[in-house]
Amino acid sequence: MASKQQTVASFVETAPPGELSNVVADIKALAPSEVQSLEPAYKKYNEDQYIIVKLPSGDQTVGLEEAYGYEYDTEAIQAILSQYNSLGNGRYFDTASETSFEVDHAAQVCSAASPTLSSNTKTQQKTSNSQSQPIDSPHADLIRSLQQAFKTASAEHFPSSTIGIYPTSNTITLVLVANKYSPQNFWNGRWRSTYTFDPSSSSLSGNVKIDVHYYEDGNVRMNTTKKVEAGNVSGGPEAVVKEIAKAENKFQEELNRAFTALAEGSFKGLRRQLPVTRQRMEWEKHQGYRLGQDIGGGRSK
Repeated sequence: MASKQQTVASFVETAPPGELSNVVADIKALAPSEVQSLEPAYKKYNEDQYIIVKLPSGDQTVGLEEAYGYEYDTEAIQAILSQYNSLGNGRYFDTASETSFEVDHAAQVCSAASPTLSSNTKTQQKTSNSQSQPIDSPHADLIRSLQQAFKTASAEHFPSSTIGIYPTSNTITLVLVANKYSPQNFWNGRWRSTYTFDPSSSSLSGNVKIDVHYYEDGNVRMNTTKKVEAGNVSGGPEAVVKEIAKAENKFQEELNRAFTALAEGSFKGLRRQLPVTRQRMEWEKHQGYRLGQDIGGGRSK
């Protein structure tokens, strides 16, 4: 049997998109003594859900234009939290801005950003907490090219998204997260993509995860995963990104067809049929109807 601490932690780890604060508020109200033990659960949730944090703006991004060859917006740098860019002890790195940073997992904010610019970058900003953290991969140039191509492509397919490209052993991991929150309409959703590209074999594989919660007059949640096996991809970073877009567009079309079939099939069968009068029941006027007599088979005299 799970302990109270494990049960409470599971509530955090499985919180719907955009609703972690609501879950934590309920935990504080119902089990305040367990709140202090939730740090590991916060970390797992943030890494699994690819939570986005905003890096402190400032001079830590000096030299990025020279490194990447395009203008970088230093006022709106966002980074993803994941197992792929974790340095341990609450610290993460971002290959796009080439900085490392510490994270408060409970508050989902970062601090103590320091430059991690690689040696071929012309300018490096020196700070008191500077730590040398170059892109530790023989594929550093490919990572930079993928960063630019993936960022451009994701902007074409998602209204708002954040990407991350990380070296992992002899491969490269590409992640994307797109959030859409509409609590005023009682729904929130998150799209997460994870791909592994092996430069030596040009193989690409991964998965897409979609988590949507709808809770108006009910509680419905869709949590689905689609595996992607793209095989060998030739043609450089643009070809890799194009293959990802192709796979995700196909998945989106499959979802659209499934929802259409659901609406016209199963859900249609659940809808309340109109009465024999072919008119909708006006429930606020129920006292004017002879419901009891009609149900009992009698008639008024």
